[in-house]
Amino acid sequence: MTHPLRLRDFRLLFVSRTMSTLSDALVPTALSLAVVEVTGSATALALVLGCALGARLLMLPLAGVVADRYNTRWVAFGADLTRVVTQAFVAVQLVGHHPSIALIAVAQAVAGVASAVSLSNLSALVTRAVPGPGPERQKANSLMGVAKSISQLAGPALAGALIWAVGIGWVFVLDSAAFAVSATMMLIVRLSWEATPASAQRAILVGLVEGWTEVRARDWYWISLIAHATWNLVASVLLTLGPLIAVTRLGGQGTWIAVTQAGGIGLLAGSLLAGRARPRRPILAGNLVLASYAVPLTFFAVGAPVPVLVAGYGIAMAGLGFLNPTWQTAVQTVIPQHVLARVSSYDWLVSLAAQPLGVILAPIALHAGGARLPFAASAVLVAAVCAGTALVPSVRNLRLDQSGDISENDAPPLGKAAPDKTASTP
Repeated sequence: MTHPLRLRDFRLLFVSRTMSTLSDALVPTALSLAVVEVTGSATALALVLGCALGARLLMLPLAGVVADRYNTRWVAFGADLTRVVTQAFVAVQLVGHHPSIALIAVAQAVAGVASAVSLSNLSALVTRAVPGPGPERQKANSLMGVAKSISQLAGPALAGALIWAVGIGWVFVLDSAAFAVSATMMLIVRLSWEATPASAQRAILVGLVEGWTEVRARDWYWISLIAHATWNLVASVLLTLGPLIAVTRLGGQGTWIAVTQAGGIGLLAGSLLAGRARPRRPILAGNLVLASYAVPLTFFAVGAPVPVLVAGYGIAMAGLGFLNPTWQTAVQTVIPQHVLARVSSYDWLVSLAAQPLGVILAPIALHAGGARLPFAASAVLVAAVCAGTALVPSVRNLRLDQSGDISENDAPPLGKAAPDKTASTP
């Protein structure tokens, strides 16, 4: 087996996406502090963050159509270049004497659109940089997961250090520069791509319907999406109420910091494990490990000791770290290349849309029945839905064959991915 990092194009893609992920990890901390420092208003902060998230969610389905229709390399380059400009603009605003929150909100909305395009395009980039399915692609996705985990751990700390040393505006200067590096890598990488025939360039609405048809054609896919959305919903409940409970009842800010750091370490460990483990039933295994998020939710519900809480959250996030590369490899192998970005965009849309719902429901449940109710209900929900996918035959039947590839025993004819006959283009 050739290690993915021995492949020139994957190395360039890995550097590009790592820089992009690190840039994304820098923004939330710096942006939140910047808006609060300028306005002192929670409403202004909600407006700016809402513009970024709302634009990303609204753009995701259309972003998948764009990524499937045009050269994936140039789509990724355009998304990175857009964020070079938007983050540089925010930096200029913050370094100046009279920053405009309205203009910053607009810039973040544009950056959210670019982020949607980048998210939709990632799987298509990996399949072209690592053409052969099986262990090589699993390891490539694991490396991407490791890079993302490290970025999420290091990003807030790096942002904090830069804010302390040189000011908030310079965080966005660095952010813009990191996206510039990412864009440069996409300029020099060589990825296979076949132009979409003019006859296939149908209306956008038709492209959206085709992507959704591919999702609905596979029970294992859309049922797993329900499980993933459930996980994101209950994770938002924990991330909303967890800090409150930690500070008021479990010893203060240090407790919550320990919990989140354990989660980051667990996410990294799970990503590393996914590079080595090859479960025979990858979708089933991935969904079952997601059910482990019930563990920290249960510990919060019963008021478990802090070390137990920390360990439980680390274990749960290790499950997420394992799921992501395993899921991505299965999807990249089974879904036809020409609709992969559209299918991925629906995946991201369902997962991300569930997060705000958890944030909204958590305080309502807290006021209705106290802290135990939202934690206990979330634990039961995530365990039942994620583990319940094992009852679906197509989830169980999607498995590794003897060559290490993934096969769908019950797949419809349109689910057969065509061999990649594209030529390498500079």
